[in-house]
Amino acid sequence: MRYPETKTLQEILDRAKDCYDSGLPFVVYRKPNETDVFGVFQSNDELRSSKDFTEKGFVFAPFNDDNQVVLLQPDEVWEGKYQTEKSEAIKDINLDESGKEVHIELVKKGIQEIETGRLQKVVLSRKIQVRITKPPFKIFKTLLSKYPNAFAYFIHHPKVGTWCGATPETLVKVKDKKLKTMSLAATLPFIEDETPKWGNKEIEEQQMVSEYIGDKLAHTMERLEIDEAESVRAGNLWHLRSEVRGTMLPNLKVSEVVRALHPTPAVCGIPTDEAQKFIHKNENYKRTFYTGFLGELNLRSQGELSLFVNLRCMELQGDTASIFVGGGITEASDPESEWIETQNKSKTMLGIL
Repeated sequence: MRYPETKTLQEILDRAKDCYDSGLPFVVYRKPNETDVFGVFQSNDELRSSKDFTEKGFVFAPFNDDNQVVLLQPDEVWEGKYQTEKSEAIKDINLDESGKEVHIELVKKGIQEIETGRLQKVVLSRKIQVRITKPPFKIFKTLLSKYPNAFAYFIHHPKVGTWCGATPETLVKVKDKKLKTMSLAATLPFIEDETPKWGNKEIEEQQMVSEYIGDKLAHTMERLEIDEAESVRAGNLWHLRSEVRGTMLPNLKVSEVVRALHPTPAVCGIPTDEAQKFIHKNENYKRTFYTGFLGELNLRSQGELSLFVNLRCMELQGDTASIFVGGGITEASDPESEWIETQNKSKTMLGIL
């Protein structure tokens, strides 16, 4: 890998477009609350994978452990600055009610499973397909301008597909054995000049996630701190979030931390294995990279990584975009309310299109 070459944003996007047209793998991304935009370009179309997270590059991992963690090799890394642009206002979106009965039945099944005692929580989702008229890179530029607090990305591999998104959730960051992650759960719509009023269902759901992450990481850390939950805004939604910080044990491998955290209770459920089985059996589509993770792996120094959960994302195929929306189901869930939550969440990506 060469040291990041300084370029303009337009040069990075032009290079990415050339790779896209030529069928070469690349990713362009910007981290939350930063202005630096990076492009990682692989010089051939070979499908590589990360075996143990010691490799160098950019990883793109699926929800399901059975599939390989795609590794983009950093044959070239470009860096540029993003100047904030005034983004066009998102128009009112006419939401489609098709799929409502199927999703409500899925939620009811999830609640029944929780009542048996096999699950405490399960995250259930659905896929929405829409036709697109915007060019792919215009979609990415809209994501950059609309969601400055998110990890915004556009990734393409001819043997994997094309995805983009603006995710609010960190999976894990590690540098010099210092770890940062977050417990993110619960959703309310954002209303101008109003603070969110959280109910018991949302507060308990977020607490459940925090405790689960604490349990998963406890044996891997010398020290672990979990902050109180706070309300954070992500586009037109509110969530509850707790910051989590720790110091890794000296001999701990990064791969063990990633395995302990993925998939998180915020995208899968509690306990994870049982929730994952229920999702595979009952969701009527394959998530592939939705609710997987992606980010930098040892790009700056060995043992340093910055990974994000693949939420608020879409897969682009020709003139169609697939958008994914879901919610955490607990014993206190109301199926109709859960449908409305997925409708509210769908506005984030539909508005971009």
